[in-house]
Amino acid sequence: MGMTDENKMDPKIRQPLLSSKHSSGSSGGRKAPTKHAGSASYAIGCTALVALGPISFGFAMGFSSPVQQSIINSLNLSLSQFSMFGSLVNVGAMLGAILSGKVADYCGRKGALVVAAIPHLLGWILTVFAQNVVMLYTARLLVGFGVGIISFAVPIYIAEIAPRQLRGTLGTANQLAVTIGIVLAYFAGLFLEWRYLAAAGMIPCTLLLIGLFFIPESPRWLGKGGHDEELTAALQALRGKDADISSELNDIKSAVEEMKLQPEVKFSDLFERRLSRPLLIAVGLSVLQQFSGINAIMFYAGAIFKSAGFSNSNVATLGLGSIQVFMTAVAASLMDKAGRRLLLMVSAGGLAVSAFLVGFSFYLQEQLSHPSHMDTFISMLSLISMLVYIISFSLGMGAIPWIIMSEVFPNHIKGIAGSLATLANWASSWAVTMTFNFMLEWSAAGSFWIFAGECAFTVVFVALLVPETRGRTLEEIEAFFKIGGVGLHSDGLQELELQTAKNKKDDNDS
Repeated sequence: MGMTDENKMDPKIRQPLLSSKHSSGSSGGRKAPTKHAGSASYAIGCTALVALGPISFGFAMGFSSPVQQSIINSLNLSLSQFSMFGSLVNVGAMLGAILSGKVADYCGRKGALVVAAIPHLLGWILTVFAQNVVMLYTARLLVGFGVGIISFAVPIYIAEIAPRQLRGTLGTANQLAVTIGIVLAYFAGLFLEWRYLAAAGMIPCTLLLIGLFFIPESPRWLGKGGHDEELTAALQALRGKDADISSELNDIKSAVEEMKLQPEVKFSDLFERRLSRPLLIAVGLSVLQQFSGINAIMFYAGAIFKSAGFSNSNVATLGLGSIQVFMTAVAASLMDKAGRRLLLMVSAGGLAVSAFLVGFSFYLQEQLSHPSHMDTFISMLSLISMLVYIISFSLGMGAIPWIIMSEVFPNHIKGIAGSLATLANWASSWAVTMTFNFMLEWSAAGSFWIFAGECAFTVVFVALLVPETRGRTLEEIEAFFKIGGVGLHSDGLQELELQTAKNKKDDNDS
């Protein structure tokens, strides 16, 4: 299966879909680009703006929880029909993920967000006015389609605009925004009728559409499309008007020139040795993130809170979501200090232990007669274990797979490879969601022990395969895999440092 050879296309064909007020609107030199005035804070502001996309994503994921009974009563749905409604966001997201890379390559990262926002908003509008199950299903698919593109385009955009020393911290904003969106849906759902809650779901995406006119396109996408003047202007704004961008600008242009020499990208190219390793890392982490059982834990949260004696499980679940927001913010502060590898292994290790303990609490419930003097202990064990699980997930496995996905792929195959990783994530999420009830019927304890085993495997996977990308430019990471990715288990890309030093020496000698 091949893709159009975009590297050989006339750059004028691939103009940015949405130009900001800072853009020249042309790469042909007919009009000088407006000079950006900004600093590193400008990159932070751009990140905050596009984070409205994952807030919409999170709001869509959290929407079904507080409105279940009211939608069932209002539209006379069966429980299975509502369950289908909830799961269709995953189906829509898989469809969006399939197209996300090609859309982001041809329309730009901002253009992809525009393409995502239109069906996403239409889905919320249909939800507000839904009168039957068909309208409701269609609306959910449209919302999910937008989510699928957003989940690819936002982490890619953030990675491509962020200074390398802040890329991990800013990259975490994607997952942080998702958790904020979930909590907003939980909180608003305590007060708003379901149609009004659906209307509130339109707000983040509407603000995103407006804000996209005021931020630059990704410099690396502009360079790939031949928009050199806009590339320079955008990069200067993102690094500060007094910053020396010559080195990074040269790196981007050199990478673009090398990319133009690449042959037409085919799906089979992803499995070449040079590309198979980053693909294995990105897809592996995407699948393992979902196979950790996060959706299963969140699905069963209300029942666990009830067993622990909480009278209002919705309020308790809101508290759980708030903890997730706080811990994801903590992870953001650690991302560029502790590094990706360490946080991933600590996170996966904590998930393995806590999932095992959740399973053990179910095992005790199955073995003991009730009422029992152990009932309080079992309830508190399951509750505390679940809280530790959420904290562990938020520290690494929530955000870092998306960050790694946005870092490890070379620019010329980032679209198709990133789409595959995003699709793998959503397909795994759907598989876990659809099979969890059957797993519980088989064995609640065994289900969580399986999740624990998968989390333990994740620790080994990260230790053996995932490199430390902290503090490296995207071009340096690409060069690392190009020279063979030797020593992926090391923590500093030492081979790349030696190669970079040698290249600089050769340049100076010449």
